[in-house]
Amino acid sequence: MDRTAQLTTRATEHAIAYDPPARGDGLHVRAARVLAANWTGNATVPSRSLYPHQWSWDSAFIAIGLRHVSPLRAQTELETLLAAQWGDGRVPHIVFNPSVPLDAYFPSPDFWRSATAGRTAGAPRTVQTSGIVQPPVHALAAWLVHRADPVLSRSRGFLARVYPRLAAWHRYLTHRRDRGGGGLVSVVHPWEQGMDNSPCWDAPLARITPAPDRSFRRADLDHGAAEDRPTDLDYGRYVRLAADYRDGRYADGEGEFAVEDPAFNALLIASEYALARIAEELGAAGTARRARAQRLTAALVERLWDPAAGMFLCRDLGGGQGLVRERSVSGLIPLMLPGLPPEIAATLVRTLRGPHFGFGPGPGDRTRLVPSYDLLGEAFDPHRYWRGPAWFNTAWLLERGLRAHGEPQSADALRGAVLHLADATGFAEYVDPYTGEACGATGFGWTAALALDLCHDLRRQPHPQPYQELVKGAREGVSSAATGTFDTSDEGGDRR
Repeated sequence: MDRTAQLTTRATEHAIAYDPPARGDGLHVRAARVLAANWTGNATVPSRSLYPHQWSWDSAFIAIGLRHVSPLRAQTELETLLAAQWGDGRVPHIVFNPSVPLDAYFPSPDFWRSATAGRTAGAPRTVQTSGIVQPPVHALAAWLVHRADPVLSRSRGFLARVYPRLAAWHRYLTHRRDRGGGGLVSVVHPWEQGMDNSPCWDAPLARITPAPDRSFRRADLDHGAAEDRPTDLDYGRYVRLAADYRDGRYADGEGEFAVEDPAFNALLIASEYALARIAEELGAAGTARRARAQRLTAALVERLWDPAAGMFLCRDLGGGQGLVRERSVSGLIPLMLPGLPPEIAATLVRTLRGPHFGFGPGPGDRTRLVPSYDLLGEAFDPHRYWRGPAWFNTAWLLERGLRAHGEPQSADALRGAVLHLADATGFAEYVDPYTGEACGATGFGWTAALALDLCHDLRRQPHPQPYQELVKGAREGVSSAATGTFDTSDEGGDRR
């Protein structure tokens, strides 16, 4: 058996039988135990109790952490998700585990009816999924997973297999979801953006007639306090939107809810840069993808940047509403982009440190972790889902952004806060931004995974990290792209 085959065999055995050692009490070990406990054999659930299926952007973040304990498991995580991709390119936000009882989570497979209602859009017949999507972190995750063990990745043909699916996923978003006509992707349901209960959705949701209370049962209240979860009124509107989309056979047309969101589009841009690197690894050119990322960044600035707010805002495309005058952490996430104008990046850093979010490296900080919503906003609630609590995935994204834009002191402070609070709370789903008190589920997948990733960063200092290498490559690509003319079509090899 040659060396490559030996590496693949050992990695396979490790992925299947992985069990973190009982000895030792370091954060790295505790985080790895959470991921092992949430592993189902081919994917990782966010939480055994509250979220017992595979979630799309959760799996991308989880793969980023898993790459440090088992690169093969991290590859398998993404491959399992992408195997449930629809024919039109969409990656569904939930892939359902058939062994989980229907009443364990709502909306359940019998609500979404993917195999029948999604038939026209190419929903898979062998697995049940939801019909909406979540933020496109997947190409970024795939590149980082590849970089964790390039020999294993190449021996398995990992990038060659996922690249066409990732390209089709991006093509779906850019071709089918530009509802505003300005080049940005729109979400058609709050669940798609990932920050489900943000006050940014209050105005767009106000136009939606909620589903009757007795038409659904909220399984989330069996595992979480009602005061921490969305209200029944908001949940009824979520159900109505999802049911209408399903009844329209998941066609992307003229639904009542359409919002351009900064974080969703920023993650698409970051993943476009990652797809460029993946294409180059496979022997193709990445210039067209970098040019696309550059155009998307320009559209993001043109359509969603608000100088008065000092950050990006959501744009409501329904009812002529325009920009939504609510400050959420989503509007800070574009800080992670390498092509962001320097003056905008500097303004975002000031907003992060200012009174609306209150996080910085100094002793006068008002928050222990970056809140999900404006501290001064009327809707702020330090415990209610996405209306104020701090989340670990958004902190990870901001840490990457601070480091990318030359703010190492703030990045170090944020990394330290994530590591301390993740460990102290038993890897909580989210925390009170003032006190650090745990909220939601504990043993949460992406909290453990991203803490593991930041912990690994500390071990590797001062060597450059893979995301920083990606940023450097993206900046070089943007610089060269400024002198050329590019085809706006997909690169060769994208067709499935």
